[in-house]
Amino acid sequence: MKTLIALLSLFLLPLTQTQAAQSVYQSPADFVTQALGNQSKGQAKAKVFWFSAEQRQVIEEILAHDFRPLRTRYWQQGDDTVWILEEIGKEAPITVGIHVRHGQIYRTKVLIYRESRGDEVRHDFFTDQFKSATLTKDKQLDKHIDGITGATLSVRALTKLARIALYLDRQLSLQNTVSPDDT
Repeated sequence: MKTLIALLSLFLLPLTQTQAAQSVYQSPADFVTQALGNQSKGQAKAKVFWFSAEQRQVIEEILAHDFRPLRTRYWQQGDDTVWILEEIGKEAPITVGIHVRHGQIYRTKVLIYRESRGDEVRHDFFTDQFKSATLTKDKQLDKHIDGITGATLSVRALTKLARIALYLDRQLSLQNTVSPDDT
């Protein structure tokens, strides 16, 4: 009997640790619907943003590590764009929804948190700091984001993702302002 319990604990312990390390606070689909309004439900279709070599290089500079994806999905309605992005905190990806309106962050929300610590970044007291942030010419946020003791890497991850969302939103705006004569 002790052997059976020991074997079961070997198989079940990793499963419970994995489940405990992932917290889903809101589904990406629900974030998109909430950001673009209930009237867009069923109408909000994901678009695809293909990265140029130059854009990938800028994103790598923001992240301070390699960036391999060729594209990302986004949602757009008027001047609003919604980005569901991921970045590694310490060891696992953090999934974040970022709603950009008129070139500034309207809302930031941690959707899925997979780290064992540092999840304080999910609270409104932290994510509200990003409201109205814009991107400077050197691709930094124009406002200071206060850190959280014990969540430094998660804070950095969210700050990088906010910068990327603003950068990609700006890139969309530039693409939309190109006249047919410029092509």
